[in-house]
Amino acid sequence: MKVLVTGAAGFIGSRLSRRLLDEGVDVWGVDCLTDYYPRWIKRRNLAPLLTDRRFKFIEADLNTLPLGRILSSVEAVYHLAAQAGVRASWGKSFASYLHHNIAATQRLLEAAKDRPLRKIVYASSSSVYGLTPDLPMTETSPLLPISPYGVTKLAAEQLGFLYHKNFGLPVVSLRFFTVYGPGQRPDMAFHKFFKAILEGREIPVFGDGTQTRDFTYIDDITSALVSAERNGPAGEIYNIGGGHREQLSSLFSCFGEITGRPVKTRRVERQKGDAPHTFASITKARRDLDYTPRTALRDGLEREWAYVRNLYEKRRRSAGSQGIHS
Repeated sequence: MKVLVTGAAGFIGSRLSRRLLDEGVDVWGVDCLTDYYPRWIKRRNLAPLLTDRRFKFIEADLNTLPLGRILSSVEAVYHLAAQAGVRASWGKSFASYLHHNIAATQRLLEAAKDRPLRKIVYASSSSVYGLTPDLPMTETSPLLPISPYGVTKLAAEQLGFLYHKNFGLPVVSLRFFTVYGPGQRPDMAFHKFFKAILEGREIPVFGDGTQTRDFTYIDDITSALVSAERNGPAGEIYNIGGGHREQLSSLFSCFGEITGRPVKTRRVERQKGDAPHTFASITKARRDLDYTPRTALRDGLEREWAYVRNLYEKRRRSAGSQGIHS
């Protein structure tokens, strides 16, 4: 079997590609390596994949890539490529979100509509819920995104639905809830917190720290993706959460225990676009996808701390050996 993974150099895309390769699946990976976060991290994600003869990487923008030949050669698509980040999506940056999240998705769907694909799995986000009053959030909860990013993810999700309804395209959408673990993007909370602790800096805490999140470990996310491609009914949408809801400020003592280092915090103004709470109902995913989150938060945080520490200590040693000072 051969599949296409868009956003293959990213946090989730690289982890998914590794899993598929380990299961004997040939993978075409596409990524345009935007500079939203350092490219050396994306290159690091790609490095072990490029040594596998069953992995083919194409550095390209989905908006300009000739998709016909690729889609004719694959049986399924995992569409993870997107411009990430809630807080960065305001102002002039919104053009990038329109380009990478909406236009690229429409172009991919248009190119796929006449192909005999088994499934297209779209990576949506809990950001589509925004200020919904429902906790836990269900797939039928009101969708009230409060960030431009959330609006673009919802728009792309709706594009998938209309291409399914009008052309029979077998699209399944998964709404991810705060993905964490080894490889997490450097703009995301746990990565930033662990890096600050490693460097002896204060952790910036937006607002009063009472916001809550449903944290989902990366391997649980990849399990959901694979199951959705193989078992998910076309046209359906699923919440993929970690099965627990945590208040952010309650985790600081845990960070100290895991790292064995002091945890210093600094309160900063709450950011526009941040939802106060997220919590996924995963009843539907349990039923249809046999989805069960298996990684306890403490275990996942320990693995992420090991990743962050290794990432920057290696980077520091490499820079030092080359006489580079940051």
